[in-house]
Amino acid sequence: MKYKSILPLAALAFLMATACDDSKMEWVERDPATEITPAEIPLSLAEKIARYDDLLAYTDLNLGVGVDLASYMEAGKYDSIVNDNFREIVIGYDMKHGAMVNGRGEINFETVDALVAKAKENGLHVYGHTLVWHTNQNASYLNSLIAPEIIPAPAGSNLLDVSGLEDGSFTGWNRANPGEGITVEEGAGMGTGSNAVKLVASATSTNYWDLQLKSPEIPFVAGHTYQVTFFIRSDDAGQGRISLPGNVNEYPWIDWTGSGSGTESFTTSAAWQQVQFNITEMAEGSDAFLLSFDLGKLPGVTYYIDIDNLSVIDLDAEPTVVNMVANGDFESGLDGWSKWNGPDGQPTHATGSDAFQGEGAMRVEHELNDPGSQWQVQIHTDFTEVLSEGDYKVSYYIRSEAPGSVRCSTTGTARYQGDQTTNSTWQLIEWTITSDGAIEGLNFDLGAVSGVYYIDNVVVSPVEAPAGAPALKSATIIEKTDEEKTQLIGEAMESWITAMMTHYKGDVKAWDVLNEPMKENGTLRDGNVAEPADDEFYWVKYLGEDLALKAFQLAREHGGDDQLLFMNDYNLENPAKVDGFIAYAQDQIAKGAPIDGLGTQMHVSLSTSKENIAEMFSKLAATGLLVKVSELDVQVGTTTPSLEQLLQQAEMYQYIVEKYLELVPAEQQYGITVWGIQDPDGKGYWLEDDAPTLWDKNYGRKPAYKYFVDGLAGRDVSEDFDGLDYY
Repeated sequence: MKYKSILPLAALAFLMATACDDSKMEWVERDPATEITPAEIPLSLAEKIARYDDLLAYTDLNLGVGVDLASYMEAGKYDSIVNDNFREIVIGYDMKHGAMVNGRGEINFETVDALVAKAKENGLHVYGHTLVWHTNQNASYLNSLIAPEIIPAPAGSNLLDVSGLEDGSFTGWNRANPGEGITVEEGAGMGTGSNAVKLVASATSTNYWDLQLKSPEIPFVAGHTYQVTFFIRSDDAGQGRISLPGNVNEYPWIDWTGSGSGTESFTTSAAWQQVQFNITEMAEGSDAFLLSFDLGKLPGVTYYIDIDNLSVIDLDAEPTVVNMVANGDFESGLDGWSKWNGPDGQPTHATGSDAFQGEGAMRVEHELNDPGSQWQVQIHTDFTEVLSEGDYKVSYYIRSEAPGSVRCSTTGTARYQGDQTTNSTWQLIEWTITSDGAIEGLNFDLGAVSGVYYIDNVVVSPVEAPAGAPALKSATIIEKTDEEKTQLIGEAMESWITAMMTHYKGDVKAWDVLNEPMKENGTLRDGNVAEPADDEFYWVKYLGEDLALKAFQLAREHGGDDQLLFMNDYNLENPAKVDGFIAYAQDQIAKGAPIDGLGTQMHVSLSTSKENIAEMFSKLAATGLLVKVSELDVQVGTTTPSLEQLLQQAEMYQYIVEKYLELVPAEQQYGITVWGIQDPDGKGYWLEDDAPTLWDKNYGRKPAYKYFVDGLAGRDVSEDFDGLDYY
């Protein structure tokens, strides 16, 4: 190491004197014992801090740091400090469900893969953060899994007279072979308060026709296609057949394979399922047919057929539902729709799975976020004619790839719908307007929230249908049962954990499997939150108190025995919370959860109780599990701390390190992770109004850096420094 000497103060005084007047200088002989040597010159705190080496020079402890992925991926001071001072990195956001999972449940690994590769190149390993949390989730996607199912109303007039079922009289319907009974049961249908036909097979039933319900006659026009739709379920596994009596071909039944191979039956279960088929041909000379529901093949089975969604539609008939929008289903494109405001190239035509129903939908993508100016992204269509006076119902289906917002408005006489929230689940939105005789067109105003939107089945129809036209029928909305929600969310969690653990099996050696499960009073979160944020999803609400058991077992199964699995939480300096946290972990371990370690985040402040910190470490160590300080920072309450506050912060850092090393046995010490490498500089640090880290916003070491090292080293490292000015 190069250095230069500092002149002793006595010699410096001598030179200054001789510079004034050589002729008056008197040489004075000094006692060598009184001379000040370079090593005796006191060092300032700043000089001491500058002489410290990188953190890793002082400890074998696993030191980690929470990083911003984008900042680390850029070559510069940020990644240089990370690479030189730490053994492990934790990504602050980009490895979470909300960052990696899209609206279809697909996982994009590309961004994280690039970070893992760079970390490995620099000798660092990546800590997985985090698998199951209630925040930073793609809540829109997860909620879409358990959202109510929407069954659209028939697209045309129902040729099947169901009035005899609706009133329970069975007028026009023939209970040809009633088995143990064919009745209408109130509230047994799919929708809330809807009814179903209940058909019970007898204990001796062996033939399809042993339980049989025949419909009224349905007219048939040669060359037309008839779409038959119904929904059915059964209390046990069932088997049914649809036959078509009443035509000159006698009694044909539906061949479900369409191959002529003779597959005459369909199966049923406890879940509602749609049965839909087309009738395109009848024997020559037939002008009508019946539907015969033949459900007697299996004995003792009870079937339910939803009445509201039992229909036969002539797909080739002239439309009978009045729609003032010429192209509302977008099946053949976007004719009639245009952009009035917004980015060029919008809207576009979506097809296939992007449609709600059929093969087409309208897609709109934009980047504007202006809640007060929804009209700045505006898609317009003219009505087929100016709306005459009266009330009209506007209905449409919409979803967005992320949480969004839509408002409809009209042209001519302006009417404005209230803002409607959207998400990745298709939802039916209805709006009633009153025309003064001068409403000319419809707008979709989407400028409040940026994103990608899909719109389908736009219908504007008079509330009072014209003579001879049926009133517009609403869709059926089916709520999922609690059991269905538990199954669907369980499958989603399994898919997510399986994919992450499998993909990163060779690269990530430790994970936060469950993050922040506890309330402040030490009880388990229950997910009962009145207004969750857009990115909040509470897995525990659907999977119950054994959430940890399920999550950790999945992580172990798909990650292997060499993966270290942690449960992590914040504010464990609160005695009640740490007690509840430990109790929950021990309960889940007793049930079989393979929990290897416990993480304490330690987002602390200058006023955090040191006694509580020591007590927390002792309690965590007493579990026998690994203990990790997972997100350490010390908040000072300002972005411009005084020297006194900086020293208090530094002392708190040192205290935490010392107590961790003292109270947690060496074999249980997983390591310490500090949360960030610089104070906020406007790049989105989670504490923008504070200065909580070891480095300032310009990457300068703070007093906390020195004291943190002293805690790791177990001594004041600067005591070894002398007054030489190293450079």
